[in-house]
Parts: sequence; C-alpha cells; structure tokens
Amino acid sequence: MVSFDHREPGTSEDDWVRAGVLDRPRDLDVDDVAALVVLAAHPDDESLGAGGLVHRLAARGVPVTLVVATDGEGSHPGSTTSPAELRATRRRELLEAVDALAEGSRVLLLGLPDGGLRERRDALRTAVGAALDVARATATGPASTGPEGRSTLLCAPWRGDGHRDHRIAGEVAAEVAARRGVRLVEYPLWLWHWGDPTGPDVPWDALRGLRLTDAETAAKAKAVAAHASQVGPLSPRPGDEAVVGPEMLRHAARPVEVLVETDGPDREAGPSEAAGGSGRADADRSLARDFFDRFYTGRADPWGFESRWYEERKRAVLLASLPRPRFRAALEIGCSTGVLTAEVASRADRVVGVDVADAPLAAARRRLGPEVELLRLDTPDEWPEGEFDLVVLSEVLYYYGREDLDRALDRAVGSLADDGVLVACHWRHDVPEYPLAGDEVQARVVARPELGVVAHHEEEDFLLDVLARRPARSVARETGLV
Repeated sequence: MVSFDHREPGTSEDDWVRAGVLDRPRDLDVDDVAALVVLAAHPDDESLGAGGLVHRLAARGVPVTLVVATDGEGSHPGSTTSPAELRATRRRELLEAVDALAEGSRVLLLGLPDGGLRERRDALRTAVGAALDVARATATGPASTGPEGRSTLLCAPWRGDGHRDHRIAGEVAAEVAARRGVRLVEYPLWLWHWGDPTGPDVPWDALRGLRLTDAETAAKAKAVAAHASQVGPLSPRPGDEAVVGPEMLRHAARPVEVLVETDGPDREAGPSEAAGGSGRADADRSLARDFFDRFYTGRADPWGFESRWYEERKRAVLLASLPRPRFRAALEIGCSTGVLTAEVASRADRVVGVDVADAPLAAARRRLGPEVELLRLDTPDEWPEGEFDLVVLSEVLYYYGREDLDRALDRAVGSLADDGVLVACHWRHDVPEYPLAGDEVQARVVARPELGVVAHHEEEDFLLDVLARRPARSVARETGLV
C-alpha cells in the first residue's frame, strides 16, 4: 500500500509532461465499444479519471452505466459537516456531473461505507456483475452483436492507485472482467499525485491515451467542477480544505486522458491464446515468467495478501496445521511479496524463498531483510540447493503444466529431509488463465507414493494438505501422547 497525503502538493503536472505522459501512451481503441460500465469508488472518481471517455461514448450513443460504490461521506473526517450531510451533498454533485458527461445515463448508488470496500467485496462484485448484464442487454450499434469481451467495456479505478478503496474496486472489477471475458481499462487518480514519473511504479507499457476534443475537455471540466465539495473548500474552517488540490486538477485537465490496459486487444498472446484461442490456458504448458512480470506491473499487492481477511485467515490455518513448532530449514516456492514467508520465518531457523519475477522479490526483500535468502529461479528447471525439513507450496502449483508439475514435485520431495514436512495449499475456484485447477494439483501432491497425509483441511475456497515421508505420523503419535 502506498502512503500519501492528499494535502501535500504532490508530483507536478510539469514533471509528468516532461516524462511524456501526453505522448508516450499508445492510443486507446474504443471504436467498437457498444456498452460502457464505469465503476467509481467515490463520487468524483468517474469525472477525474474517465470523464472524457464517458462523454465520448455517450455522445456516440453508447449506453453508459455508472456504478458508484460509496457516497464519499468520509472525505472530510475533521469537518463539522456531518457524514450524513456530506453523503447528500456528494450524491447531488454526482448527478450534476453525470448530466454534464452523459445525460440520461443509468446511475447505481450502492451506498457502501466510505473506506470499507475491503469488507464489502461480495456486494460490490454482485453489483458490477448485474451492471454488466444490463449493459450487455442494452448495447447498441454494430459492435453489440460481437463477442461481449470486445463490445462491453468495463472501466474501473486502477488497482495500483495507492488508495485502499480504489484498489479494492479495481481488484473486484478485474475479477469480474476475467470471469466474464469482458475488456477492462483502469483509470489512475492518486498515481499522478504520489508517483515518480521516473520510478518503477508507473506502468508505462500499459498506459493508453485518449486524446480529447475541445468538447470532451469542456464536458470533463464541467463535471469535475460539479464536485464542488472536493475541488474547493467546504468552508474556511480547519478540516474543510479541498481534497482535490491544484496539481490534481491540472492532471485531470490534460488534453489526453490516460488509462491503464494490461490485457487489451493489442497485448502479447497470453496463455488463453497459446491454448488455441479457447479461453482456457494449455494444461500442458506452464505460465512463463513474462506472465508474472506483466501481472505485477504497477501493483504492489495484486493478490491482496496484505489486505484480504481471506488471505490472513488462510495463512493462519496453514501455520496452525504445521505439525511441529519449529523447523531447521524451510523452503517456500512462489514466495511472491513475502507475506507468508515472514510468518514461516518466525517458525524456522533458516528460510529460503523462491519466485520467478523480480518485482515481488524486491518487495519481499524490503519486508524480510537479509535474514531470509530470496532467489529468482525459473522452477522446476532451476531449484535451490540444500535439504529442508519444511517445504511450502502455497498457491503456486497450478501455474505449471502437468509435466512441469510432476517435475516440481520430484524436486520438492527430493529436497525433503528424512523428517521433512511438505505443505500444499491451493485455491479451488476456476481461473481460466491457469493451466491447472487447485483440486487437480492437490490430488497429484497427495498421490505421491513417498508421502503420507498428516493433516487435511477442505472447504469451498481452498484445500490444504500437510504431508510427511512415510510412515507419516500424527502430532499426538509423534509427541508420544498415544
């Protein structure tokens, strides 16, 4: 999570222009969009981040649906204006802004708690899915008869924006878009405030530019101004200062609206295309390193390891299932940003973490320090040397094709000490981009003839198995209780 203060001046628009924000992004292609759904975490997001896009498509006759997750009642926590008053004000402002951009558009006000989208993922997911259903049914023009993934466009906050509600909204949109095969573009907002144009967090290769006409620029400016409670002070009193400062307004006033598209129509072929265009990854072909490099671009925590209760709870279940309080040496394959690695390190004298991509390993190094050895290896071809009495394979095995999965398990078992423990834990729901499913990889682990199951945990979302070399003994037998 990025830390920033909206009260600070932030990165100058001049710095972004010098870095090429107006001309470096490739053009955003929206010629065949037949329906547009825009998700906003708060009122004003839609105008600041995608106002030009909304106006262009609406003027073309494309039906626009706006889904606003919260009422933004938490924008001024130090104000004497109550949250209820802010809620009413911001709803009025939103409707005025939408009239400026796309009069007559459908607006869904969800009224979820401002700052609380992390705990309302399911409600948000349902609402976005319903909006896509309606948008698809009302799509117009020649493109409306084409595949949904090209004719319907979902536009949402960028997942790397640094604001928690923006990140959650973006993650939910990405989940729904992936499940339905709908095209997704994301709009950064706070990136322009905290970002370093020369730094690694800016996803330059994924940026797309929409060059605005004078009419589109004017409509966007009118919509932004409609959010008066955000772009100007509520009153002269302390705590009522403007949330959107002068530089943020300059970013929004660009003649080019800049969005992010990581898997758009001009992307390199991904696993689905490699499988022959079936929409399903090839079960015999492992995901390559560039898949993960693209996935991490501009995203500090793409899987929500640091923010989701689901992930926190799953780690707790995994750690509670370990049959010993402490281990001599632990190996984690697919350590990502090191969140689970840190907890494993609290139970082991030595820890080695392995990942295929540089970006998550850089984050893991910042989190873990020099005490944990972190390696960038392309497994199973490459594998760390040494013997381990704990091997952790969590949310990693379904990235392998079947042959590579068997080779990885051969190497993992080969790394186990005589008293070693192997832990496998995987998501059970379908992800078309992955070569294999969680149930299949868990079954292949459990079928290893050298290993016996010490503990098994099963629920709708994930499977967890703890195995040891045969004869595998329960904790009670191992500790002499029975």
